[in-house]
Amino acid sequence: SKLLNSWKNYRFVGEQMIKNVANILTSFRILGSILLLFFPVFSKAFYSIYLLCGFSDMIDGTIARKTNSTSEFGAKMDTVADLVFVVVSLIKLLPIIHIPGWLWIWVSVIAIIKIWNIIWGYVSKKQFISPHTIMNKITGLLLFLLPLTLSFVELKYSSLVVCSIATFAAIQEGVYIVRGCESK
Repeated sequence: SKLLNSWKNYRFVGEQMIKNVANILTSFRILGSILLLFFPVFSKAFYSIYLLCGFSDMIDGTIARKTNSTSEFGAKMDTVADLVFVVVSLIKLLPIIHIPGWLWIWVSVIAIIKIWNIIWGYVSKKQFISPHTIMNKITGLLLFLLPLTLSFVELKYSSLVVCSIATFAAIQEGVYIVRGCESK
């Protein structure tokens, strides 16, 4: 009887750990993003941590779905982790790259669309809505890869591709919010 109870407790702890793996990975992305602040851009340590953060972003949602441990908390924490990663990356990268004026304008337009989507979602649905569409995921992947390409592709060319897809994704996100559709 004691052995059986020990086994049940062990199984319960193991199941709980598996259900928390996605949130643990997301937490590590937040920590890794903060660590990026302490390493020179494009150093081996910076690239290693940057790639680990990106990899964790790619797999945390998949793990949550596969282990049937998706949650509203996890989704919100993922959004926060993404925001921290992006902000830290911008803090590190913006001082060392030249961004043309037209690109600042385009990025501002995309940001305005995204902010409008957030406001409209909150006003119309009384909640924060962040559709995880395929186009948003592609945009995220391209944004993640962008710093890795700076040494061999000029920003003015790579940003055309990224901004075109990001604009489409932002507009698509707005359409989903207005129509009340689930993300695809």
